[in-house]
Amino acid sequence: MTGAVPNHETGAADDGQQQDRRGPDRRRARTPRFSRYTWLGGRRRRVRRVEEREGSFVDVYEPSLLVAILWIALMNAGDSFFTLVHLQNGGTEVNPVAAALLETGRTGFVVLKSTVIAAALCVLVIHKNFQLARFGLWTAAAAYTLLFGYHLWLFTV
Repeated sequence: MTGAVPNHETGAADDGQQQDRRGPDRRRARTPRFSRYTWLGGRRRRVRRVEEREGSFVDVYEPSLLVAILWIALMNAGDSFFTLVHLQNGGTEVNPVAAALLETGRTGFVVLKSTVIAAALCVLVIHKNFQLARFGLWTAAAAYTLLFGYHLWLFTV
């Protein structure tokens, strides 16, 4: 019986041919980007080992991330509103992407702009444990906050 390893639960020898009754070890692979837990409620809030934090995917997200996402969405809605108000008062759109979206009409502009930003936010949230995604998330929050302040300043001028 060379090469056999004793099974500590049953006391019988396990020569590697016997499979664990629970199935394959799920820990052999990283958590996938999308899984059943992504949409139906997750299990994993954070990585277990610090060295796995960067570049890993999780199923459940922190409340602070939700606050950041809601802030960006709110600032995006405010930007859309103020853009339309400024255009009605004779202003011009300097962002070429937003100018192209404005050619679809007011409703098209708001829907398309919101959809593009929502898709980008979804990508950033899913990749929250990647340094570039965290940078993008906080940069977007800061940029939209500054843009919102700029819109408010335009009202005072």
